[in-house]
Order: sequence, then C-alpha cells, then structure tokens
Amino acid sequence: MSFGQNLQFLRKMRNGMTQEDLAEKMSVSRQTVSKWELDTAYPEIEKLIELCELFSCSMDELIREDMNIANDAYSEIRVEWLEEFKYIRYAVISREPEEDAIEHIRRWAQKLGITEPQIIGWDFPMLSQEQINVYNMHGYAAALILDDTSVVADENAEIITQKKQKYAAITIKQYSSAPFYIIPNAYKALFSYIKANGLEASHTKTATPCFEKEYVIDGIDYMDVYIAIE
Repeated sequence: MSFGQNLQFLRKMRNGMTQEDLAEKMSVSRQTVSKWELDTAYPEIEKLIELCELFSCSMDELIREDMNIANDAYSEIRVEWLEEFKYIRYAVISREPEEDAIEHIRRWAQKLGITEPQIIGWDFPMLSQEQINVYNMHGYAAALILDDTSVVADENAEIITQKKQKYAAITIKQYSSAPFYIIPNAYKALFSYIKANGLEASHTKTATPCFEKEYVIDGIDYMDVYIAIE
C-alpha cells in the first residue's frame, strides 16, 4: 500500500486532475504534491482531512488501502450513454451459477438463429440468508441482447426493455487470467471514480444498475464493466 500511489490514483480519477490543479485546491505548491505522491513527504492532518473531503474517501482508505489498480489489464474509465435495447434473461441460483446461466442464454441464441450473440450478465441478489450463509450459494443473471429482427417464441422468455442510460465503464483485457481479483477491482475503480467526481449511482427501475459484457477480439478475452450513474 502507498499513500502516494493512492493520491495519484484518486487525482487521475478526478477527470484527469493535474498536480497543478490539486496543488491549487490544497493551497500548496506543485512540488509539494509531487513529494506526497512520491512518498517523500506527507501532508499534515488538516490537509489529509481536506484530501478526504475532496475525493470523497475515508482517511483509512487513503492511507491504508491499496486503491491503485492501474495496470495493463484495465482501460481508462469512461462515461457513456447506452441507447435503449431489448433483451431476454435467465437467472440461476447455485454455488456456481454463471456458467449455467450463460449456457442457457447461448442455447436461446441458437434457437433464435443468432450466430454471434451479445450476452451480458450481473449478480442476481434475490437470495435468502440461508442460501448464502448455509449453502454458499449466489445468484447470477445472464441476458441475450435482441436486435430488431429477433422473434422470440418461447413463452418462458420475457422480453425486457432497457431504457437509454448513462454508465461509468471500464474495459478489462484478459480478465480470465485472475477473474476473482481483476473483476472486483474493476468495480472498485468504477466506484472510486464515481465518488471522486461527485457522481451518484443510479438505481432506476428502467435500467440495469450494473452489468458485465464479455467478448473476444483477435483471440483475446475482454470484458466491459458498467455501473449506471445519474
């Protein structure tokens, strides 16, 4: 962990804030900010409090946690609008629900004649404490995005409309190399970005709060992670 690395990470999350910008807000010199980020000098407690207020984080997060996930696996975080689309979904509750849910969606795609299906997924929270704590289960929903020509005849497949929505998004390269570390850190980075820029997560009923989209380009696995924002 490094206070300097955390500070640099939070500064860059704030819409590319420069050292000069941060120095002006903190009423210090750019050289002072540079020393903070290099861990060759540390701010006084009053300045630490100001930094926490500026970046909407706790002092414990700023000083003790490892907030910096910047490496080759992650793209720059972006904000984008997703246009309205329709999908059918399938949810599974089990100890390993992701594979089952996605495989069911792939079979639906085959029935619909979709050769290159666009599949998204997200954690499905409708579980009891007994399922979680006693049986170590969790839920996962996978969805098949439909185009204008798709005709769904399966009466068990409810067509859902996702309204136009703004998202904070990040792309992960070769996420399958360490998914239980890389994917959670992507969400962590997105939430840090949202907090640092004074944004708010959106929980509207007309759009999925967060989801993941997997795809392959030139034999390389990618995943886009989205969190809805106001």
